[in-house]
Amino acid sequence: MNTVRFYHHYRCLINKKHVVSLLRCTILPNTGATLKYWGYLLESPICMLVTYLSTSCSGFCGKQNSWKTPVGHDTGIKVYNSLTRRKEPLLLRSIGTATWYSCGPTVYDHAHLGHACSYVRFDIIRRILSNAFGTDVIMAMVITDIDDKIIRRSQELNMSSKVLAQIYEEDFKQDMRALKVLPPTVYLRVTDNVPHVITFIQGIINNGHAYATAKGNVYFDIKSIGTRYGKLVPVGSATDGEQGHDDKRDTQDFSLWKTSKPQEPFWDSPWGKGRPGWHIECSTVASLVFGKHLDIHTGGIDLAFPHHENEIAQSEAYHQCEQWGNYFLHSGHLHLKGQEEKMSKSLKNYITIKDFLHRWSANHFRMFCLLSKYRSPIEYSETSMDEAKGLLHGITSFISEASAYMRGQLTCNPVDENLLWERLDNTKENVKAAFADDFDTLKAVDAVMDLIHHGNRQLKTVTKESSLPRSPVVYGAIVSYVQKFLDTVGISLTEAQLPAEREASATLPSVVQQLVDFRSKVRTFALAVDDPIQPVGLDVTPSKEVKKQLKEKRKLLQQEREPLVIACDVLRQDLAALGINVKDRGNVSTWELTSHKVSPQTNEEDKT
Repeated sequence: MNTVRFYHHYRCLINKKHVVSLLRCTILPNTGATLKYWGYLLESPICMLVTYLSTSCSGFCGKQNSWKTPVGHDTGIKVYNSLTRRKEPLLLRSIGTATWYSCGPTVYDHAHLGHACSYVRFDIIRRILSNAFGTDVIMAMVITDIDDKIIRRSQELNMSSKVLAQIYEEDFKQDMRALKVLPPTVYLRVTDNVPHVITFIQGIINNGHAYATAKGNVYFDIKSIGTRYGKLVPVGSATDGEQGHDDKRDTQDFSLWKTSKPQEPFWDSPWGKGRPGWHIECSTVASLVFGKHLDIHTGGIDLAFPHHENEIAQSEAYHQCEQWGNYFLHSGHLHLKGQEEKMSKSLKNYITIKDFLHRWSANHFRMFCLLSKYRSPIEYSETSMDEAKGLLHGITSFISEASAYMRGQLTCNPVDENLLWERLDNTKENVKAAFADDFDTLKAVDAVMDLIHHGNRQLKTVTKESSLPRSPVVYGAIVSYVQKFLDTVGISLTEAQLPAEREASATLPSVVQQLVDFRSKVRTFALAVDDPIQPVGLDVTPSKEVKKQLKEKRKLLQQEREPLVIACDVLRQDLAALGINVKDRGNVSTWELTSHKVSPQTNEEDKT
């Protein structure tokens, strides 16, 4: 097929940016055919075309991935695995438990609907796993709170990158709560785990897959893993490497550790002052929680390459294993109607979650997401939102009518009970089958709406009162199932919708964090009475006289610093009275909001 015709024929399904990537990856000699892995889309003609080319032209496209079927418990679900480009049975290492790592946000600005679409779609999948298939999900998510974008934005706003990241981290969490997205089992910040990152990088170096340069940078050595690079996306000489690095051995090598620039945050490391690269943080955090085995890894399609590809390379190089993550799931882009590019901050074509929630509800957006397969691109428009809103209205109207019928407030002609029971049983089977087929929510919603259609057809109101036979039980069963379905996918018709929180509310937790950090530094200084008075350079045991002098100095320091310790305790008690519970663990202090006033007990560390 002519490449121009190829683009114009499928431009409605994929955006121009990805077509460019598609066309430049591989041009088969003497055929004019083009190829780029694009298996994340719907099972559409383009997907079938790419699959055909991948199968028939594997000699030009590189190796076929040798994915190994995991040993574990069969969930009864088939998922589209980006590692194999096809649907695979979802097998979990532990019976009834799924380990799941999700890429989190880079917190430098408000989250937009493109972010929301990915997180809501995977939240729906998580709920289906838990509610429909009885699987406990253990999910970890990293918060990227140090990054080039964060540093650049903080400099523009003349504030520290730490404060900026704290503000937008809380802003992101507020948005997720407003969208009714379940929080992960554990959030982990990059800056809290830099020592683990350094250890992880050193492990990769020790295993012969990374190298440090004279400039203090550390890079992953792509050539050291040979053909194992490219598990998600076939890559070759056309692959773009990181730009602006002249101390790499190969242009495709990527950063694990970046040497610090003037006025940038930094951490000490064996290679000098610097900070983590983007990709290494996810490998480190995921391995910290789940070790060398991971069931599910998720993220947006834009993260498949290079981010997820590099995660795989790093993790398998560190753990020296052949298969770190068993299933990679990717969500399709959200774009505005009439625009080919995805919704993106860099393109300035986005709608913030807060702005969206001023007009629409979380239920509306969730239904909007349900009306497409999670892997497919999705177009946001007034029409698509009206469709989602209309479907929700139809569901609530049916529940209202059916409930009125059950209460005897609605008189109808006799209904065909057997037909409705049969329709209900078929719907249950069809919905379960749709869920088991790569979480096909569109097909599941269609099945439920078909059931509602048949239920509505028999709720024909009659004007004359009469003692007609009634069938409230079957309608009760239908209503109960519809409500259960909505609960399964995260839609609650009775729960109040959370309004978009004010921007200032995201600042308050950052203020508390700054206060707690300052208190922690003061408290650490006040309790460190031994450090400045230890004898230095003595190879012999101190004499009794020296020990006596040290004891007196320690006592004097304790007396001098006691007011600081008392002030720290008083501040902790005052904050507890305001519902902020501060916990001291050694030299680290953490805090949490409580729903009631707390009477803190004196910590062991406070006793001097």
